[in-house]
Amino acid sequence: MTMQDHSASGLSTIKVRVDDRPAILVGSGYVALLLALIFLVLTVWIAYGAFTRNAYGDLHASTWSLLCALLSLIVAILFGSSIYSLQPNESAVLTLFGAYAGTDSAPGLRATVPLFKIAKVSQRVRYHECGKLKVNDLIGNPIEIGAVVVWRVDNSAKAIFQIDDYADFVGAQTESALRHIAGRHPYDFDEAVTHAGPDEAVSHDQVAARTLSLRESGDQVTNELIVELKERLAVAGVTINEAWINHLAYAPEIAPVTLRRQQASAVIAARKLVVSGAVDIVKEALDKLKEQTDIDLDPERKAAMVSNLLVVLVSDKDATPVVNTGTLYA
Repeated sequence: MTMQDHSASGLSTIKVRVDDRPAILVGSGYVALLLALIFLVLTVWIAYGAFTRNAYGDLHASTWSLLCALLSLIVAILFGSSIYSLQPNESAVLTLFGAYAGTDSAPGLRATVPLFKIAKVSQRVRYHECGKLKVNDLIGNPIEIGAVVVWRVDNSAKAIFQIDDYADFVGAQTESALRHIAGRHPYDFDEAVTHAGPDEAVSHDQVAARTLSLRESGDQVTNELIVELKERLAVAGVTINEAWINHLAYAPEIAPVTLRRQQASAVIAARKLVVSGAVDIVKEALDKLKEQTDIDLDPERKAAMVSNLLVVLVSDKDATPVVNTGTLYA
């Protein structure tokens, strides 16, 4: 085994992963408070009885009584220093000379061994708002995206021992995951189809990703963000309750161009609808004209009538009638 292998194996054995487990030597703080008060009263009583006067009125103190009073005072202080309180959705991580001794999550007045060090961790629900991030989507368009993540500490021991500052860790991982998710999907599905082209060869994963756009598939994209954040934050003992995208827009440098493209697409779609309806109207007019009047137009007259009707129906302006007094034939 090489020196590098030795160092790698040594680092792997140094890493100690902890997990929540019930704390030992933990009890009710009310009992400890009562014992502290008892020893404090006992200290006063012993100290008062240690001083006596002789027959001449001189004041004398008993050394043994004073030592007993001092010992009683120390015991009262130890009981008092071992008391701590926990609120609902709050836990205490106990360590003894740097070694993990367990986690106490029972709310109320609690007490433990005075030598234990207590680190309180809030398990209440919190939220982190990720500001506007400028990223590139799947196609490469610059967009602005922001999200809100609701999280809480699920494993207090991991939050204390695995991560130096778990709140900052949540913020950093949220920004990284949001950038990753935004880069896997296009802003709009129509853009993805246009960008891919009819003859472009794309993989199955790319096709699956393009079917989920950031604008139209918000719920699916949000679920992907939650799953990725849970995986990233598991090491810190943090779980994600919910998340949502609170800001999504094109970057300012391409927003005007994109707006014109969307307007052009809307105009084209409206034109197609108008032309399709006009063709149906013309066909129905010709069929009814033939059925009700028994007039069978020749191809030239039929073409002229179709042309005139289409111009009238498709045109944005009112048509000006022209009366034809002649004939199409010479």
